[in-house]
Amino acid sequence: MEKKKDMIRIERESVIPVLKPKLIMTLANLIEHSSDRAEFLKLCKRIEYTVRAWYLLQFEDLMQLYSLFDPVNGNQKLQQQNLSPKEIDVLEQNFLTYLMQVMEKSNFKITSDEEIEVARSGQYLLNLPIMVDESKLDKKLLKAFFEENPQPNLPDFADKYIIFRRGVGLDQTTDYFFMEKVDMIIGQVNQIQSYVSCLKKSYLATTYDWVEKLLSRRSSSRRTKDPKKDDEITSEANGEEEEDLYVERIRLENMELSVKGLLSKTTIKEPTFDRIIVVYRRASPKAKEERGIFVKHFKNIPMADMEIVLPEKKNPGLTPMDWVKFLGSAVVGLVAVISSLEMPNADFWVIIAILSTVIGYCAKIYFSFQQNLAAYQNLITQSMYDKQLDSGRGTLLHLCDDVIQQEVKEVILSFYILMEQGKATREDLDRWCEELIKEEFGASCNFDVDDAVEKLEKLGIVSRDSVGRYFCVGLKRANEIIGTTTEELVLRAKQGKQGSTS
Repeated sequence: MEKKKDMIRIERESVIPVLKPKLIMTLANLIEHSSDRAEFLKLCKRIEYTVRAWYLLQFEDLMQLYSLFDPVNGNQKLQQQNLSPKEIDVLEQNFLTYLMQVMEKSNFKITSDEEIEVARSGQYLLNLPIMVDESKLDKKLLKAFFEENPQPNLPDFADKYIIFRRGVGLDQTTDYFFMEKVDMIIGQVNQIQSYVSCLKKSYLATTYDWVEKLLSRRSSSRRTKDPKKDDEITSEANGEEEEDLYVERIRLENMELSVKGLLSKTTIKEPTFDRIIVVYRRASPKAKEERGIFVKHFKNIPMADMEIVLPEKKNPGLTPMDWVKFLGSAVVGLVAVISSLEMPNADFWVIIAILSTVIGYCAKIYFSFQQNLAAYQNLITQSMYDKQLDSGRGTLLHLCDDVIQQEVKEVILSFYILMEQGKATREDLDRWCEELIKEEFGASCNFDVDDAVEKLEKLGIVSRDSVGRYFCVGLKRANEIIGTTTEELVLRAKQGKQGSTS
């Protein structure tokens, strides 16, 4: 089967896709002298301890606020506090403010309508239309927050729930996909028939004008179908676009089917969101106001199947097009049978053939729906057990740790570059850090040099000269400036206690 390339453009993200221990040990091994290597490892520990201390109070405030809005036992704590509704409103807005700050520091981004449209422009394993039951979702909490804190490119559903995403991966599945291929063949036959009938009608009028309009429509629709998707990467991708990543989406719709391909296994590929976090609140019943805020964390969600993470989904059913096909086939079959019976020489086998065709087609629609429903239920089960990382407090703890790990990696990497390269402008430091990540780890990212430089200056181990170039102090001096941390004192006391007891 010949495949047509379907490329999706993905913006590079600021997250460093390298584990912190691997980053530290790789950089340490690049240092020649063992004494400098030991000082560098000590500095890395002190940087991590200090950065962790910076965020400790903020994270404690976040966790304390969430304890009031935990869907499990948050209502009990709110009752114990004996707060007024206005005071509770202020606290939940404070929680959302802290949450958005942590999301930003963890390099999570709010999924926009444009990205949702790109994700839904194709099908992967989920072939049923999934809708959210909006009547079961609260529309006040997020609406009030974004009215006070407006943000660009918010999706249409931002008043009901928010989807954060970070990172991109690739998922692939190999199977026969027999029913899907049959659907494609039937759809292509219908398209050919409608195209031929339209061509015949247009030929009687103005053939040339019709073809010209058709070609212009097709060219314009191809340009505007998927906002961030390109079939070909041309030389127009200049400036920032050259830094973007392109991921190939291999779908059945873009394959040319043959008899051999129909009966053989096929591999399809779909880009994934590496991490997704969904935030929402359920609608309150009339008797009692709901204050719980749900925070759910998922991993490796295929873009085309991202509906599986939506909150409060409706039970899927036959689509309107399926009902049209189903009822239309029944009506056509009934008319054909009645017409055959009214003929003087009605052929029994012709009637049987018509009925068999109609019943077979209706059965095909029904069993296709049942197969898609089973696949949907399997995906939902998988999302609950395999793809859901955590929820509530566990998700917040993940986020807090992500912030610390990312900040520490940025500071250590930028300090190492300044230590090896000497003085550097902000642009040079940014470029050298990205080049080192590419050369040593084979990964790419949009390094957040502004945040890294800010932390280095706050630590007091980096300064600027008269022309604005950055330079760092020596390793030994850097350790002296940061000083002995509380964690080190605890470790020394613990080791001394163990030595005395032995």
